[in-house]
Amino acid sequence: MKSASQKPRKKARPALDDEVESALKWLKRHATKHTLDGMARYGLPSDNALGVPVGKIRDLGKRLGRNHALAAALWDTGVYEARMLTAFVGEPERVTLVQMNRWCRDFDSWGICDTLCFHLFDRTPFAWAKARQWATSPREFVKRAGFALMASLVVHDKAAPGSRFLSFLPLIEQGARDERNFVKKAVNWALRCIGKRDLALNAAAVAVSKRLAQSEEPSCRWVGKDALRELAGPKVQARLLRPGRGRSR
Repeated sequence: MKSASQKPRKKARPALDDEVESALKWLKRHATKHTLDGMARYGLPSDNALGVPVGKIRDLGKRLGRNHALAAALWDTGVYEARMLTAFVGEPERVTLVQMNRWCRDFDSWGICDTLCFHLFDRTPFAWAKARQWATSPREFVKRAGFALMASLVVHDKAAPGSRFLSFLPLIEQGARDERNFVKKAVNWALRCIGKRDLALNAAAVAVSKRLAQSEEPSCRWVGKDALRELAGPKVQARLLRPGRGRSR
């Protein structure tokens, strides 16, 4: 007979393999040929993909909730959508440096790279250090991840002082010289995000953009001119001048 102090045992969780299989079955049910065929047009590899829209993947992530063991197991399947799902079920506080580095080395598209950085990696304690480290990597999608992290931190780390973002600008200026499409677009993304945070950072980002726009290197010119078009434009300037925007701390 159970004593009064004994609590009823919780129902055991399904085996991890069963959870992974269940998630894969759900993804397959929501896959479409139209989505799969369209991936190539956006520079996304489809060899290990099913063809599930990102919105559906996000919906499944909300249903499953944060579960880091499941996230790691989903990543190991190698299936594109399962790896995307990792971003929505992984637990930032449980991501280790080893795991973060290993997953980043597996990046093979901007879709996986940006989704992991924007929805998981930028919430880890290692995000700032990894942004700086990865931004100097020779590997295309590792390098992109560095700048994607910078952009993500601007959006999500509301408490960070402006000085932390200023420290990214030399890396951005250096990274703009990389002619690889997926790198220079992430460099541009990071520069534009920093320049839209507040007036002080806007002034610094505009100065960098002007220097890049005058460069003899095509990649630098593209990054600088495209960023300058937005950062010095009336829409961004009007928003930054609204009361309450303040200055960098």
